[in-house]
Amino acid sequence: MSGAEFPIVGVIGAGQLARMMIAPAIALGVDLKLFAASSEDSAALSAEHVVGNFLNPDEVLAFAKTCDVITFEHELIPNSVIKVLEQNQVVVRPSSSAFIYSQNKAQMRKILQENNLPIPNWNLYSGDKDPGIPFPLIAKSISGGYDGRGVWVVADESELRELLKIQPTLLLEEKLNFTSEIAVMVARSPHGQAATWPPTLTVQRDGICIQTITPAPDISDTLKISAQEIALKIADLIGLVGVMAIELFVVGDRLVINELAARPHNSGHWSIEGSVTSQFEQHLRAILDLPLGDTSMRADFAVMGNVLGGAKTNMYRPYLHLFARTPYLKVHQYRKEVKAGRKVGHVTAIGNNLATLQSEVSHAVDYMNGVVDE
Repeated sequence: MSGAEFPIVGVIGAGQLARMMIAPAIALGVDLKLFAASSEDSAALSAEHVVGNFLNPDEVLAFAKTCDVITFEHELIPNSVIKVLEQNQVVVRPSSSAFIYSQNKAQMRKILQENNLPIPNWNLYSGDKDPGIPFPLIAKSISGGYDGRGVWVVADESELRELLKIQPTLLLEEKLNFTSEIAVMVARSPHGQAATWPPTLTVQRDGICIQTITPAPDISDTLKISAQEIALKIADLIGLVGVMAIELFVVGDRLVINELAARPHNSGHWSIEGSVTSQFEQHLRAILDLPLGDTSMRADFAVMGNVLGGAKTNMYRPYLHLFARTPYLKVHQYRKEVKAGRKVGHVTAIGNNLATLQSEVSHAVDYMNGVVDE
């Protein structure tokens, strides 16, 4: 890439996260190229793409050689494939050594424990010893889980033995009596500039985030600052380049780290309208080693609601009612086939009255998925 040219950013994956990178890439004059599983993928409908198999290192390498930098919108690509790119002098951000902590929960728990960061009590378990964690406990797949998949609440040893039949090795964690769940988005550039957004309350149902509120209400300033400090420390520790979500449990007056995701994340969608710099623009700035943007909020509060597939399949017609009722509501459609419980879009409202914002976002979500009809 010469100094007079705009770079080509290659994204492995073409789901909604890649889709939401398109607008800021256009604004920056950056060419976005996607490695999609299908031309029907959410982002592939709206951006240049090639269709391929991310499990095949030769296919991914051929794609990567047409780009100036490679990044990811999911963790499913094997770390071994990422290493092949790096061995062939492809610029990959985040690197394989940083991204592994998104892909492998055991390695993530180990590095956090080694650096005295707050995590639940945990063990790796293959049925050959005492679990070492009292029941009921949490069992997780070591890799591949998201949106509640690959996570189980296990009541007793018989349930654990049944689970081992489908997952021969499990990550076991203590079941915490937490008061809320929050997430912090953090960005870091190759030369170490870093920035965080305010902590976000994530409201969960059946393991899926249904709403976020930023800044997280009913949490002390001390905890908010601590959450941001944890995020900055982890970003520096793993050598992050790009954006990352750190999900945390609030347990009384302390924080416990739940998960890491070294990519744009659902808990940061509010930032598109709610922040001076969205997580998607910031991710592009970071991986291109540009100065990071201002993460200040544009209003006192930002509320985001995920639209999950329900009774309605026509996702366009609801605009007539919703935009008339709430002119300041912003809608993001992922153009995915509507299936029960699937994230097909989200809505965001920003302003100064939290109760009103929550009410309008909840109504919009319920109207779009068919729970209410007025």
